[in-house]
Amino acid sequence: MNQTIRIIVADDHSSIRVGVSHLLDSVAYMSVVGVASNTLALAELLDTCPCDLIVSDIGMPGIDGESNAILFLRRVLRFMPDVPIVILTMIHQPRTLAGLLHMGVAAIVDKRDAAASLIAAIDAAYAGRRFLSRCAQQAIGDAGAPQPGAAVLSPREWEVFRLYAQGMTIQQIAVRLARSGKTISTQKRNAMRKLGLESETSLIAYARQIGLT
Repeated sequence: MNQTIRIIVADDHSSIRVGVSHLLDSVAYMSVVGVASNTLALAELLDTCPCDLIVSDIGMPGIDGESNAILFLRRVLRFMPDVPIVILTMIHQPRTLAGLLHMGVAAIVDKRDAAASLIAAIDAAYAGRRFLSRCAQQAIGDAGAPQPGAAVLSPREWEVFRLYAQGMTIQQIAVRLARSGKTISTQKRNAMRKLGLESETSLIAYARQIGLT
């Protein structure tokens, strides 16, 4: 590869940051241009340091007090769609991992597979392909398979889903977003269908798994 892939590494454990940076810098066409220990540091890097790809854990505290970095990474995917994200994680709950794929991340690498799979994951993500490491693939199982009509949620569907999961009623969301209750109800149903959620119980459980509640 002639072009150098500029990479930002984000993880709240210094040993992971150092190890991943050393691994990637050993590849001739990869360069770690910044490291971050939390989402605030990652946000500051993204404002000041051009990059081609992000390798990030999701266990870091979020900027707005969330219990993880998922909402921040979703915003990155929305506003920087040309920068793929490779998730490096020890989380192995199927719905959480499937949710990351529905959210639009390019690759998921279980930290136990990092030495063997991270470089391949970055190559795939940079080329526009999806990648799951061996442990991630085993964990995700059928939860990662497309549901009937499945697709990535639109920004508005995600917003409706997030607000509903956090306790707002359909009518309250309609007022907040200046839309009709019928429109909001349809967007909520579409979001649940795309995420493969068939009941209010499964919606609440999924929201907890990805740190929305």
